Amino acid sequence: MENLAIVDLGSNSVRMGITQIENDGSFKEVKRIKEDTRISEGMGAEKRLTKVAMDRTIKALVSFKKLYANLPNLTVRAITTAAVRQAVNQTEFLSRVQKEVGLKLQVLSGDDEAYYDFLGAVNALPLDDCIILDTGGASCELIHVANRKAKNLISVPFGAVNLSEQFHFENIITAGNLFSGQVFVRKRLQDIWWLNDAMHLPIVLLGGANRTLARINRKAQKMVRVEDIHGYRLKTETVFDTFDRLISKDNSQRQAIDGLEYDRADIIVGGMLPLVELLQLLDSDRVIFSESGVREGIVSEYVSQHPKYQAHP
Repeated sequence: MENLAIVDLGSNSVRMGITQIENDGSFKEVKRIKEDTRISEGMGAEKRLTKVAMDRTIKALVSFKKLYANLPNLTVRAITTAAVRQAVNQTEFLSRVQKEVGLKLQVLSGDDEAYYDFLGAVNALPLDDCIILDTGGASCELIHVANRKAKNLISVPFGAVNLSEQFHFENIITAGNLFSGQVFVRKRLQDIWWLNDAMHLPIVLLGGANRTLARINRKAQKMVRVEDIHGYRLKTETVFDTFDRLISKDNSQRQAIDGLEYDRADIIVGGMLPLVELLQLLDSDRVIFSESGVREGIVSEYVSQHPKYQAHP
């Protein structure tokens, strides 16, 4: 048996999953942990990681390492995405992580991130034709799935954190700021020509902001297992109603909403805006939530490509 630890440094949070892979290539995740480190906070137009954000992220990486470092037959895969990908001081941060944590972070390209999203979701849900949307802290990945294949994919450089900062969604949402954000996101989505081929398709949702949308509604529906969102569905009207509820409140009022994490209340409007605009653009009638994304896609690829598992199809 092999232990595969995947460290996923996103723009808003760091996640770590430990997957046990049996000799026949079957696998299961045995541990999952998350810490909100928001490395993209305060990057601004200059796209520079701040020292405070780097410090707290490295602290989380050190604490995670204690959980996997002594596992037998260990393989570690560490990836990072949009915020570090965009950062002008990327090299400085990667060097610090290597020196202080002993981790060599692989900076995924936007296309790689989108492809792993596709692998993770399509292997976990019965998806034939759909759009996958992964809303992160500093980017969104979009994948057009046709006949269970990735027909087109793209990563666009806006997400929950940088949209919230740019359009001042952190506290009271003004009509002017909301309109400016809507115009900005809609224009960039309209520039993705292949979305014209995806009209009326369901949207499969990944990412922290979208998971929050699911939890808020599962709480409202008084479901027993609020965190059990995999395969959960919502109608478009319900998504719009939730967004309307969020934009009508200030930050402290949003913090009191059941299902919404206290420290995500200031970025949830920016996090939901890409979905709201995409639903209108495609005239989609429903969304489906997936718990499987980048990390699960990496596991699937690792098992399918590793020589020692090839003898066990």
